[in-house]
Amino acid sequence: MEPVTLATERLVLRTVGRQDTEAVYAACQDPDIQRWTTIPSPYLPEHAKGFTEQMVPDGFANGSMFTFGLFLPAGDLVGMLGVTVVSPGVGEIGYWGTKEYRGRGYTTEAAVAVARWAFTERAIDRLEWRAEVGNTASRAVALRAGFTMEGTLRAALSNKGARHDCWIGSLLPSDLALPSATPYVPAP
Repeated sequence: MEPVTLATERLVLRTVGRQDTEAVYAACQDPDIQRWTTIPSPYLPEHAKGFTEQMVPDGFANGSMFTFGLFLPAGDLVGMLGVTVVSPGVGEIGYWGTKEYRGRGYTTEAAVAVARWAFTERAIDRLEWRAEVGNTASRAVALRAGFTMEGTLRAALSNKGARHDCWIGSLLPSDLALPSATPYVPAP
């Protein structure tokens, strides 16, 4: 599939490429991004190049991962957000925000927009969010985007050579007043 561009009230959500490598590299020097995400640490220029020039385009091309850079209309990178297809109809959302632009609601705005796109254009019926226990900023974004917290999974997240407990939440099309591609029959 070809990459798509989405727009929100304040953001342009588009795939990243070679022109964004330096901005991604600079953002990923933030110790909080390295601490709470599964990006390599230390994060080197070749990691950013592989991400922007291979991982992101390949994910769109083969339909396995849809990654969007979150940009202000002026062009500033404010974050990254991706949906990885983990099984038919199920995607896992992940995101980070640049240090300079955190706390302004950009990641939440993007999460809702990408969720709507995934539900309506990619036949995703369940979006899962996971974060290491303690990552309260990521949890706050998920909650504001409408995710329902479902619990804590023991040793379910592998990061930096160790297994960590993680929180898990989900968002369904019905949570955003959208129809599902497959009927949902909740437990009584």
